[in-house]
Amino acid sequence: MIHLDATNQALGRLASQISQYLLGKHKSEFVPYKNVGDKVEVANVDMIKITGNKLAQKVYYHHTLYPGHLKQTSMHKLLKSDMLKRAVWNMLPKNKLREERMKNLTIKL
Repeated sequence: MIHLDATNQALGRLASQISQYLLGKHKSEFVPYKNVGDKVEVANVDMIKITGNKLAQKVYYHHTLYPGHLKQTSMHKLLKSDMLKRAVWNMLPKNKLREERMKNLTIKL
């Protein structure tokens, strides 16, 4: 179990560090087709630093696959824990192991 403190850390840098631990790239026995990563616990997520004007300008999009159903949510409406989960989710490889690896992430407020 790896414990990380999110106090005053940038969102993207923390997410990339977490994704590396979830993948297991810090281990010598890393292989891309197995889940050899560690469990990661992140504390103080509410203290994450968002750089620039992202809170006011960044927009997340989601399409429901129905015509005209493009949903958009601005960053300031999301919780910081949801932002971190979404950032880590998008940094993991898009394969069958992604959901299994995300189960090893625990976020404490």
